Parts: sequence; structure tokens; C-alpha cells
Amino acid sequence: MRIFLDTSSLFKLYHRETQTAEIESLFSVVKITTLFLSEITKIEFASTVWKKVRTTDISEAEAQITLALFETDFAKYAFVVTDSIIIEQARILTS
Repeated sequence: MRIFLDTSSLFKLYHRETQTAEIESLFSVVKITTLFLSEITKIEFASTVWKKVRTTDISEAEAQITLALFETDFAKYAFVVTDSIIIEQARILTS
């Protein structure tokens, strides 16, 4: 199965939060052949990590480790380049 994860869902795989178990269970039940992420996820993920540092949910050291793990995992993901056509189609789909 091919799936697309948004940054919020992806982050739960790197940091235990509410609904982490649900995301992890998806990976144990379904054989995922391709995991798609938006290129924007690289920015959003880093932003999420540093927000967790600012709100003292994680330490700066934990942030560095989390970001390094995510970057190490880049090869596991199929990054989708987001252009204006994709953004417009996504906007329509969410209506």
C-alpha cells in the first residue's frame, strides 16, 4: 500500500504523543510499499521539533537527535515536490 503522511502524523513516529499508537498500528497491520511526504515536510518537521524545545516538551539535545534521525530516514521516503497545481488540488480535495 502507498500512503501519504502529513507532518503531524509523521512526527508521532519520532516523538511519542497522543495517537502515536494509532499511527504505529497502521504500520504493523498494512504492508506499506511507499511512504510519501511533501517536500514541505522537511521544513514543517524542523519547525515542530524546535517548537517542542521552546515549549519545553523536549530538550535541545533531544531535538538534535530527532532531527538527525529524520534526516537519516530521508531515503525511506518518497518526497513529493509541491507546486501550485498540487496545492490547488489539495485545497479542492479538502473542501
